[in-house]
Amino acid sequence: MDWEHVYRNLKHLNWVILLLLASASCFVMSPAFTAGIIVGGLMVIVNFHAFQHTIRQGFFPDDTRKAGKVSVIAKYYLRLAAMGILIYLSLSQKWIDPVGLTVGLSIVVIGIVSLGILMIRTTFSKEAS
Repeated sequence: MDWEHVYRNLKHLNWVILLLLASASCFVMSPAFTAGIIVGGLMVIVNFHAFQHTIRQGFFPDDTRKAGKVSVIAKYYLRLAAMGILIYLSLSQKWIDPVGLTVGLSIVVIGIVSLGILMIRTTFSKEAS
């Protein structure tokens, strides 16, 4: 299985999970909790996409814009600091619920686990037939 195919599926799955969690939360939970899911989900999806782009620049030989190790590490820490500042501001101003933010920040993990389960299920269903 090629990385482009896996990454495309994971990207779509992350957006679907964010949509489902935010929609369900909209009807059941408070607006601050729903905002936490949306803000956390958007932050982690954008961070995951940027991280994938940075890793690709730094380590894949077919890319002409090869970045150095120091550049990859610096971008990682800048993104981490930016996320920390956004989380701090959002929570200190009480714009979002901390538990909702935690759920939103878990979207990529949920997506990776779900994609793994789907891939195992697909592999076993192909072997059975």
